[in-house]
Amino acid sequence: MTPVLALTHQTGVRLAEVGFLLIMIAGVWLVAAQIPALKYAKARTIVAGALLALGGLLLIIATHGGGFG
Repeated sequence: MTPVLALTHQTGVRLAEVGFLLIMIAGVWLVAAQIPALKYAKARTIVAGALLALGGLLLIIATHGGGFG
């Protein structure tokens, strides 16, 4: 089986960095969603979930195709 997409090691590291950054931002959004004085708690939780999913996907791609780890 021939790989369709090949990533360099540096690209894998960069994807992993972006993935970890998205996970960190999602954590801050989850904390902000729990503060009662701020509005849109449900929307903040949805955004945080989407960021976690995207960050996880980037980490999977970086680990599998980019030689990260």
